Amino acid sequence: MTAGERDGTAEEVMQLIFALRSKGVTDKRVLDAIEKTPRAAFLDRSFKDRAWEDIPLPIACGQTISQPSVVGQMTQALGATARCKVLEVGTGSGYQAAILARLARRVYSVERHRPLARQAREVIERRLHLSNVSIMTADGALGLPDQAPFDRIMVTAAAEDVPAILLEQLREGGVMVLPVGQTDDVQQLLRVEKTAEGLQYSELSPVRFVPLLEGVAADVVD
Repeated sequence: MTAGERDGTAEEVMQLIFALRSKGVTDKRVLDAIEKTPRAAFLDRSFKDRAWEDIPLPIACGQTISQPSVVGQMTQALGATARCKVLEVGTGSGYQAAILARLARRVYSVERHRPLARQAREVIERRLHLSNVSIMTADGALGLPDQAPFDRIMVTAAAEDVPAILLEQLREGGVMVLPVGQTDDVQQLLRVEKTAEGLQYSELSPVRFVPLLEGVAADVVD
């Protein structure tokens, strides 16, 4: 790992953990996973110095890497354990997938932008040496039916409603966490639990994510 991808100073780590706790992220496993995952590794050089700040930052393809407190809230709500097979829709930088990899048995992450998928794979596999993550370029709105059912599903883009096709791929007893909203200004982070009696919904917090789009982006040419 290069100097620009350091783990962060003790002060930087302490400040970030304090920010996470102040926003309700108290699960020790989640906090440990975030502390062990160098966010700078997923950022362009010009933003690496801000990696430990609790702010969203731009990445390639017009996307963003979420602020750590939102990553922490979503990860905590998902409740992945070492026995879980997780689907992430929207790999982005790969930062969230790397954190999930430290908590779950297996993570499948789908990204519609091939450059993002390729870069995330490079960081996760070759720099962080996490071997339980599979990243692929595909239409995330369709999920991964060949790998279903999943114990946990996380969607990192906002849908107008909870996608039925993804619910079908969630096992009974499983949990999905996703932002839902029809506009950029009105989105709610939801936790959905699939039970034998039906779906149980919990509203977590207002958020702002890019929209969940169908299809694979036109930048798929290598």
